[in-house]
Amino acid sequence: MNVRKKYRRFVCSLLLFGIFALALCGMAVFRNMTLAESQIESSASVAERKKVYVGGTPIGIYLETDGVFVVDTGTILAEDGSACCPAENIVQSGDYIQAVNGEAVNTKEELIACILKSDGEALTMDVDRQGEQIRLKVVPVRDSDGEYKAGIWVRNDTQGIGTLTYIDEEGYFGALGHGISDVDTAELLSIQNGTLYDAEVVSVVKGESGSPGELSGIIHYSDSYQIGIIEENSENGIFGRVTGFSLAIEDQTLYETALRQEVELGAASILCTVDGTCQEYEVEIKEIRLNGSDVNKGMVIEVTDPALLEKTGGIVQGMSGSPILQNGRLIGAVTHVFVNDPTKGYGIFIENMLEN
Repeated sequence: MNVRKKYRRFVCSLLLFGIFALALCGMAVFRNMTLAESQIESSASVAERKKVYVGGTPIGIYLETDGVFVVDTGTILAEDGSACCPAENIVQSGDYIQAVNGEAVNTKEELIACILKSDGEALTMDVDRQGEQIRLKVVPVRDSDGEYKAGIWVRNDTQGIGTLTYIDEEGYFGALGHGISDVDTAELLSIQNGTLYDAEVVSVVKGESGSPGELSGIIHYSDSYQIGIIEENSENGIFGRVTGFSLAIEDQTLYETALRQEVELGAASILCTVDGTCQEYEVEIKEIRLNGSDVNKGMVIEVTDPALLEKTGGIVQGMSGSPILQNGRLIGAVTHVFVNDPTKGYGIFIENMLEN
């Protein structure tokens, strides 16, 4: 019996020791996890949050493409009365014609001049096609008016009105919250350079279901009204450097920017100019899409401010880039309007814009 009791005590001691050892291991793991978390929190608190001056003011945008942008090819009536398309299946929509016979072309006027003086001889065109440099040959045809044509529809610049989103402490700006694409092809324009001008809103076309409204304004195209140089046109917006930095930020307040994980459903506000002055209007964040494939549609917002609904009906064209504020921070910018419900639209997280 004594032997059995001793054996039982020995087994119980082993079990108790095992339990105690496991408890100590668990405490050690928990302590290490807590320490790691505190270190992460400490690192995050040390990292300085990005601060920017918020916009909300209208801007005039002028872009020059990197070459002559091809919209499409078309048919021309030749001198002999036949219909032909010299560039069909050679030049493609979305191409950028950058040189003809080794001579650089930057405008459609320069391209037309090269075609007119071709005398019907084949033209060698250096083209950028989706980032690939290729060389094509097009033979112009004399049309019914006796002029040489190539049957290429082109565009070399674009302009419009949008809204400034922010200026950072180094003098760089971000605007629109989405890229500028060709109206006919929907291709994101590859730009050679661009300019930001001062603009003013003179009238508002109120948005209705099925018919988006718009801000109509005047762009002051002169050096004295130039406020920035556009350096990049990306899917996240247009970006560049402001001119006259000190004047641009005069009387402006620095705002902290928020991470996308800090955006919350519920009350927020937007800054925009619809009647001559930049004002803050109430909106509501209805949906947050942290893992969405379209960065321009990271959140769904709804205009709730009676004053803005009365003036515009909600979100209208020209308000793209309007800063979205929440909890005293800049969280994003307005990008699109719902065609069937102008009170609602999409926004991009400011984190995505700052990546540029």
